[in-house]
Amino acid sequence: MKENNSYNYDVLILGSGISGLSAAIKLAEKNLNIAIITREEKPETTNTLWAQGGIIYSENDDTIISDINKASALTANISAAEVLKIKSPEILKELLLDKAKTNFDRDEKENLLFTKEAAHSKSRIIYKGDYTGKEIQISLLNYLADKTRFKNVTFLTAHTAIDLITPNHHGVTIQQRYERHQVLGAYVYDQKKREVKKVMAKKTILATGGVGALYLHNSNNSGARGDGHAMANRAGAYISNMEFIQFHPTTFFSENVHRRFLISEAVRGEGAILKNSKGEEFMKDYHPDKELAPRDVVSRAILAEMIRLKDDCVYLDISHLESEWIKTRFPTIFAYCLEHKIDMTKEAIPVVAAAHYTCGGVKTDLVGKTNLPHLYAVGEVACTGLHGANRLASTSLLEGLTFGYIAAESILKEIADSSIYDSTKIREWRNGDEEVDLGLISQDIQTIKQTMWNYLGLKRNKNRLARARAMFREMNDEIHKFYRNAELHDDLIGLRNSIEVAHLVLNASARNKKSAGCFYRED
Repeated sequence: MKENNSYNYDVLILGSGISGLSAAIKLAEKNLNIAIITREEKPETTNTLWAQGGIIYSENDDTIISDINKASALTANISAAEVLKIKSPEILKELLLDKAKTNFDRDEKENLLFTKEAAHSKSRIIYKGDYTGKEIQISLLNYLADKTRFKNVTFLTAHTAIDLITPNHHGVTIQQRYERHQVLGAYVYDQKKREVKKVMAKKTILATGGVGALYLHNSNNSGARGDGHAMANRAGAYISNMEFIQFHPTTFFSENVHRRFLISEAVRGEGAILKNSKGEEFMKDYHPDKELAPRDVVSRAILAEMIRLKDDCVYLDISHLESEWIKTRFPTIFAYCLEHKIDMTKEAIPVVAAAHYTCGGVKTDLVGKTNLPHLYAVGEVACTGLHGANRLASTSLLEGLTFGYIAAESILKEIADSSIYDSTKIREWRNGDEEVDLGLISQDIQTIKQTMWNYLGLKRNKNRLARARAMFREMNDEIHKFYRNAELHDDLIGLRNSIEVAHLVLNASARNKKSAGCFYRED
């Protein structure tokens, strides 16, 4: 609802992946007025869409907690794992199986099929071919888009959140600085109209995803640049565990490609073998679980083999399995490889590690609340501590689904006592007038990506961190000086957020002197 150049909603959700949609469905069913904002043209363009392997569906299973903790290098928040174990089965059944009718693979008797992935002690993962995330994303969107069911949900696509609104930062009077520090909504940039909107809300949910796209080589959607982390940090939210960036061991290697195509962990789960350029199976030399070792172990083993043999990649071989089964089980991967002149039914796939998942994020409690009143965070942008220093495969989709739903439950208990802040007491956004050079912005973004990859990647040490700090310090001053006077553009907003999040990863890495999980200090 528009009023005085502002837009008012009960709940503002920033992000349209699995966690944001899970929350939106629960809230919309209670007739709340919901806005879902995404910087993308289409709401399905998310990291959820790219998820291949599957999602855990496991009832009465105590071993899931020990598996999560073991994969995390014994650093996980056990309380968060217990919530996932207890709550997730009923939430998955309600949202995906009963309501969205997500079409998971089943046998001839219509029983769900289960698979196993690295560091799991049993087969507990349900899937749809090798495009599980896409199936979930589209089924949830279709359910939410049914106007006979929901007339109270607004999608604002091609809208980029700029900053969270607080009275302390954005009030029109000095007296507002003394008010309770709280989140009131967000300033949002309409990319097409090139104007900024004040979107006021009783509650705001960050569901913006991770920071993987800040690395030169990554498996993420380009929007995974840390917008939510940066906005929350500027507003005063606590940020935790930002040094724990998980690298996926197996992405398709090809020259001059930065956003790398994921070769799902399920391929290894089904029996694929890693080999070096000499055709040698090498994982037995690095871990007793070989290809099914935790991701950080496999990623560093691949890097070690590449360095030892001076190679650009290693090889993942599943060609010993039956040809038609491979095509049926991994249709997307098979098609992509074939398009790039590799027939995975006959030859090994060239693979390298790439930045994949952000284990840390905006610190929350076990219902998604941050330290800032009225601000929630769910999914990859959030940090409940569930993953600790390393994520167990196929927990990310389940975490987003579960904690999005739980956050919505928390909001429903409180929203009757909340009100929308008077938007006339919040400053209008001041637009700059200096022309934006998108070429320079692109160059700065590439510099950040290269620095993150070279100095804040699989291995870190004091000298690399010092080099990164020197580079980021100079960039930070220039970027923020330019940002204050420049015309807004989505790329510029992303650049500002990228340099801020790069500092968060750098500072967390410098503070932590001990290797754990996906964080590895050479010194």
